[in-house]
Amino acid sequence: MSSPTTSAAARTSGPHAESTHRTPLLDGQTPPAAAPVMFRAGCSDCRGRFELAAGALRLVLGASSRTTFYSFTCPDCGAAVRKPAGERIVELLTGGGVRTLRLHRP
Repeated sequence: MSSPTTSAAARTSGPHAESTHRTPLLDGQTPPAAAPVMFRAGCSDCRGRFELAAGALRLVLGASSRTTFYSFTCPDCGAAVRKPAGERIVELLTGGGVRTLRLHRP
């Protein structure tokens, strides 16, 4: 299995060559659905560890780092969990399709 960082040239040479040719979509066709993005999270109440789909998380972008956070409901104990979201977390969550609420104007 090739890693995501493998170059196209490496994938198209050797005994296990993989085609990089893509068939164009016809009118009305949609591209195949991508696998859902999952995020690892933990509950601060019950200490449970689990994976959540993007739809189970909410990202709130505040005017400062103190008011920027993500939240979810713990699937194990039902607690409402709120955690701070730094720049890298914001980048990952928005890139993974997590719904975002902006509390301030950029």
